Amino acid sequence: MTLLLFGLFFLFMLLGVPIAFAIGASTLYALHQSGVPLMVVTQQMFQGINSFALVAIPMFILAGDLMAQGKVSEKLVSFADSLVGFMRGGLSVVSVMAGMFFAAISGSGAATTAAVGSSLVPELKRKGYDPASAASLIAASGTIGVVIPPSVPMIIYAVIAQQSVSKLFLNGFLPGLAMGLGLMAIAIAQAYKRQYPKGTPLSLSTIWTTFKDASWGLMTPVIILGGIFSGIFTPSEAAVVAVNYAMLVSLFVYRDLTLPQVYKLLIRSAMTTAVIMLVIAMSAVLSWTLSSWQVPGAIAQAVLSLSTNPYVIMLLIVGIILLTGVFIETASALIILTPVLLPLVLQLGIDPIHFGLIIVVGLSIGMITPPVAINLYVASSITQLPLERITRAIIPYLLGLIGVLLLVVYVPIMLGWSGS
Repeated sequence: MTLLLFGLFFLFMLLGVPIAFAIGASTLYALHQSGVPLMVVTQQMFQGINSFALVAIPMFILAGDLMAQGKVSEKLVSFADSLVGFMRGGLSVVSVMAGMFFAAISGSGAATTAAVGSSLVPELKRKGYDPASAASLIAASGTIGVVIPPSVPMIIYAVIAQQSVSKLFLNGFLPGLAMGLGLMAIAIAQAYKRQYPKGTPLSLSTIWTTFKDASWGLMTPVIILGGIFSGIFTPSEAAVVAVNYAMLVSLFVYRDLTLPQVYKLLIRSAMTTAVIMLVIAMSAVLSWTLSSWQVPGAIAQAVLSLSTNPYVIMLLIVGIILLTGVFIETASALIILTPVLLPLVLQLGIDPIHFGLIIVVGLSIGMITPPVAINLYVASSITQLPLERITRAIIPYLLGLIGVLLLVVYVPIMLGWSGS
């Protein structure tokens, strides 16, 4: 029955069936064939989305959309430029730094790519940067959007694995920072190789001016994360605070959004949320089915039989995560893989918070690996460059991010891993 379930799932995927329906249809047929009452399907669907923590998802999506559509991204880019724009190839470094700033607001890779790309691409072209390399760097920087908190995938993982959202957020900073520093190092090396120009001279007055302009946007992560870690409000409540703050800044401070535009953003965020929630509901049925058939335990035993070395097993798990991210978008892959892989890593003695960071960072890389590669599609749309050109240019940044993932796996910081 397990082979039938996964066979149907991959068949539906090859036929282009949307991921939620591919999961639902294959699971439904397998349950029917095994004689399980189909009432279980609706029960598990509702059970899967019956979590207070999931309230944060639509709120963080809406907050990110509000910030991305307004002047916040422009202000953040200007501030990043004042800090590092003086370097050779400084605009490349600005791309990454601005991506890190916006990641702490949006929680979305695509939103980060779109916001930073829209602000920087014209200037990068004007100053003679290779368009494909610039677009690929912005797309790679967008992957940080789901690692630096607030992060929608981290919330989904926390619900599935029954872990603390706050702990995941707290430990997401260092991996996100490592991803940013890795991309910056590669960008600087390419800048010297291609003799990119230096940017605007370093000026303390410019830094102060741009900091004041960007302070409203920079305050967003301070309010969200400061409130969570100080215990003032929960992550779900923090998401609602973020929406109210983003609305206040966009409508009354920068005045860059109108009420009709806000209405359109509400509709768009609701549609995005509906897709995610449907995937979560369908995947809850799949998870229950696999657990009932004891599939995760069987997979764990099969993998453990290959090697007793936890380093080798973790390398296999990383390969599974990266391969899944190539074909399935982040949220769906996270929902499918977590129930299957979590029992295995727990047997290795790996902290579930640590594994949460591993799977989120690993699947974030899937945002720049075709055919799914949502960040590449966004970058291609902004720059009007063929996807093939951007895909070739992304390779150095892809290898850099994989290197960071291996550091997260084998050199855990602030997390106990007894698997050595």
